Amino acid sequence: MELTNTPHLASSSFFFSSCSPCACRSRRTGKAVITAFAAGSRCSADSIYACPEPIEQHNVDSLSVASGPANTQCYRRRDFAAVALLPFLLPHVDMASAADSYDGSIIQNGVRNVLSKVKAAGVLRLVFHDAGTFDISDKSGGMNGSIIYEADRPENAGLSKSLKILRKAKEGINQVQQVSWADLIAVAGAEAVALCGGPEIPIRLGRLDSSTADPTGKLPEETLDVVALKTSFGKKGFSAHPCLLGRTQEMVVLSGAHTIGGKGFGNPNAFDNAYFKVLLEKPRPTSSGMPIGLPTDWALTEDDECLRWINIYAKDQDKFFADFRDAYTKLVNSGASWRTA
Repeated sequence: MELTNTPHLASSSFFFSSCSPCACRSRRTGKAVITAFAAGSRCSADSIYACPEPIEQHNVDSLSVASGPANTQCYRRRDFAAVALLPFLLPHVDMASAADSYDGSIIQNGVRNVLSKVKAAGVLRLVFHDAGTFDISDKSGGMNGSIIYEADRPENAGLSKSLKILRKAKEGINQVQQVSWADLIAVAGAEAVALCGGPEIPIRLGRLDSSTADPTGKLPEETLDVVALKTSFGKKGFSAHPCLLGRTQEMVVLSGAHTIGGKGFGNPNAFDNAYFKVLLEKPRPTSSGMPIGLPTDWALTEDDECLRWINIYAKDQDKFFADFRDAYTKLVNSGASWRTA
């Protein structure tokens, strides 16, 4: 696992762009790497994990926890979160105090203390129901922790248990440093994926929480056909862009999260590409006489473009993992507001 404290430069466009390299310093202990980047610079990454940034909601001083391979030019140092100071177009901001006071490994460890494979699907579902309220037209909703006010809504049935699990983690983390619900849920979802054997996903930190519930009716309904699903994803900012994936591809790859949990797609505790393999089975399979999955899962098979990606991911799990990592990163940054130092 890699832990990266990464300041980002505000973008002039809502659409997401990949990041350019910057110098850094890091401390490596086993697989853990803690890195502090220069203030005012973008994080060093390639297209494997781009850093989506919502318009007008950036700060120089946001941090990130990365649970994937770092593509930085680093040199080892024992001191935690040392900051390389580089001149940039923006006024200089000293990141040392912010980096020192926000240790991503504390959040990860807090989540790991309460998370298990049988709880992973519910925790991952929290991410989709918090971030999935984002509406690009008015920039409402998104990854803002408002799910804590929305647990009694019909579409969020069952999520109270997952919130209770993360509340326990939050109480422990807050004894050391404060963590927002938005950051906690984003990290917990990534940890749930990794725990079940899925890809390790870098998570940018520094999200602010909403103090109110998001508007109702923003989540896609389980009965939507594929045309309505595409429209719904388009409203959430999932559209074609050269630095990430296309709307249909992102919709299909994120639906692959149903591979874990009780929807009947293979091993409920294994994050793999079984979801896509099951969708290709003819006739439509059942589990103990009960239908597998949701109507929206099978709606994907009725669209040629979706079916093309289902076939690709059914044959290539590594491709599924890489694309899921990118789409998840985009999802948990959607609509987020970011803290300053």
